[in-house]
Amino acid sequence: MKHFQTFLALAIVFAVIGCQSSEGNSRKSQAILDMKRATDFHSYSQPDEAVVTHLNWNASVNFDDRIIRAIATYDIDASANAKRILLDCVDLTIEAVTVDGAAVDWSLGPEQAFIGQPLSIPVTGDSKRISIQYASAPTAGALLWVEGEQPFLFTQSQAILARTWIPCQDSPGIRFTYEAHVDVPVGTMALMSATNPTQQSADGHYDFRMDQPIPSYLMALAVGNVEFRSVGPHTGVYAVPELIDASEYEFGEMEQLLVAAENLYGKYAWERYDLLVLPAAFPFGGMENPRLTFATPTIIAGDRSLVSLVAHELAHSWSGNLVTNSTWDDFWLNEGFTVYFEQRIMEAVYGREISEMLATLSYQGLVDEVDEIMDTNPDDTHLKLHLQNRNPDDGMTAIAYDKGYFFLRLIEETVGREAFDAFLKTYFTEHAFTVMDTDRFITYLKENLLNTADRLTAIDLDAWIFGAGLPANCPQVRSERIEQVDANLAAWESGSLVTSDLPWENWVYQERYRFLSNLDDGTSAERMQELDKAWKISITGNNEVLFAWLEQSIRSNYTPSYERLESFLIKVGRRKFLTPLYRAMVETGQKDMALGIYSKARPNYHSVATGTMDELLEVD
Repeated sequence: MKHFQTFLALAIVFAVIGCQSSEGNSRKSQAILDMKRATDFHSYSQPDEAVVTHLNWNASVNFDDRIIRAIATYDIDASANAKRILLDCVDLTIEAVTVDGAAVDWSLGPEQAFIGQPLSIPVTGDSKRISIQYASAPTAGALLWVEGEQPFLFTQSQAILARTWIPCQDSPGIRFTYEAHVDVPVGTMALMSATNPTQQSADGHYDFRMDQPIPSYLMALAVGNVEFRSVGPHTGVYAVPELIDASEYEFGEMEQLLVAAENLYGKYAWERYDLLVLPAAFPFGGMENPRLTFATPTIIAGDRSLVSLVAHELAHSWSGNLVTNSTWDDFWLNEGFTVYFEQRIMEAVYGREISEMLATLSYQGLVDEVDEIMDTNPDDTHLKLHLQNRNPDDGMTAIAYDKGYFFLRLIEETVGREAFDAFLKTYFTEHAFTVMDTDRFITYLKENLLNTADRLTAIDLDAWIFGAGLPANCPQVRSERIEQVDANLAAWESGSLVTSDLPWENWVYQERYRFLSNLDDGTSAERMQELDKAWKISITGNNEVLFAWLEQSIRSNYTPSYERLESFLIKVGRRKFLTPLYRAMVETGQKDMALGIYSKARPNYHSVATGTMDELLEVD
């Protein structure tokens, strides 16, 4: 009975998907073992001694001083000989701590780079509940306070930033349920990775529940003047008033994506799938917070052409949120699976032609990134990462995403799609609401799919998972439409095809992106001007195409685009765009321009982005 309440949500989900009660009990026990066996170098927590199981969070959000004041109360499971429970903290002001209602002496240990300080709270094997009264810092790494007439707050907890706004056992291998009670300024709506309101409250108070256990990096909060629109029985969008109409249209096919995902790999386990459009300063394309994906407005193109990002975040509801990497060294188990699942969703809804164009672009980006990383640290091209004593953000490269995808695609092509689909569906069902590490996945894979010598030889697991670079048996992707773009590009660059004869207006965004991203760096300003005059690329509403154009403009020294470049970099905080654009300026001898733009843009960026840009531009 000791663990019954802790994993009640787990048992409910297993019952829904048809498991027998004995199997459910076995899996609950396995989930506990998984949490207690994980060795996470990025967390002080010692779950084998004492682990959190449920959070009750009471918070007040203050925009004036940029502080969240809160009481975090955890139900805990302590071992018989427990003497303390350890939580992770960064720049939190701890005001009071109680254990089972009684005040205790607590301590904060020495601070370490990246991972902060351990909060040590004395407990015994009989302890049931701890409570921490605290305040976040105005500079908390997870929080971005967006100023203006309509102030906005959002969090970004992945990978290890939840500890900057909530004292927690900040490891992906530790899951807990939560409820929250949040007070925000009247005229704003609070949203979390939980059950959410669809209308603003009159008094600024909001209550939330997350009955499915999640790791701390999936804790999320947003506060702003937003509206809600339903786009399907289980799907909807939130956005600020000036973007709500565009968002409702852009993401109007989310229900179709959800149905396609369920048809592939089983019942969606989180009840609703909604999406919140954040300010442009959001550092990622999307973040897969359960029940509520956080998304950048840069995917609003007006033609639904960039919804592959939504397919990606939706796929995380299975790969990542449902079955989670044990540590950040196992990040590919989240992202490689998700890219594979994303491609399958896109194929199911929009056709193989579109998904293969996306796969071709992914392959090009992967090859480029592998070449770059091999020059500096070949170990970082392994699927199984080595991030001890490093920031886990260092592992967020194309390796986990796209090398992981091509590894899984190789398995599919080797064993056949029908067998691989059956394997994945069973994998998600059997491991729902638990964690997975690379070694245990290899064992599971060998026992349930790669169970013949021929299959093991064809795949070569060691080369893919523990080897550097791209193995020789990497699947070949082919898109006739992309090949035709390459042919048009060669003809245009040779002068045998004039600009007005390019089929630009008939191309979808993937084709336009391919053309621009493969232009020769020596393309003259005159030829760039031809393209811009003919197709008005500088004012395109598709930010992927615009990004490719701006990077090429830098490398070709096409100065008429520099005003657009500056406004783009000041407004948009998406790291995927920032890093290549600032790097292009550095590599082409235009670092002074980069620093000038960055000095204006940096206050608008999230800490996830500034950390990368500061290093790239050598800013102290």
